[in-house]
Amino acid sequence: MIRLKRAYDGPERSDGYRVLVDRLWPRGVKKEALALDLWAKDLAPSPGLRRWFGHDPARFHEFARRYHAELGTGPAQVLLAELGRRAAHRTVTLVYGARDREHNGAVVLRDLIAEGPGEHAR
Repeated sequence: MIRLKRAYDGPERSDGYRVLVDRLWPRGVKKEALALDLWAKDLAPSPGLRRWFGHDPARFHEFARRYHAELGTGPAQVLLAELGRRAAHRTVTLVYGARDREHNGAVVLRDLIAEGPGEHAR
């Protein structure tokens, strides 16, 4: 099971394996407050893509397409596969800092992981 949670919402026991999926540390949050198992910077959108998106919901579809392409190569593939394996057996919570709960990179990652192996390299 894959869950999403804002970094500003406190950790819960039911979160399982907690992974920060942002390249930047959430502003004003102490490390121990996040109770992370992993900070997966390699899964975050590139700085250029993040700036282009600007958290504009009208750009989300194109953001997701470009983000999929970025995730199709390199260390991201290994991390996606690992998280998929973990999610098959326990809860994995993707932690993110964005205010918008529906239009952010964690949503894209959740959907990619849920699709399963082989779907990541679109």
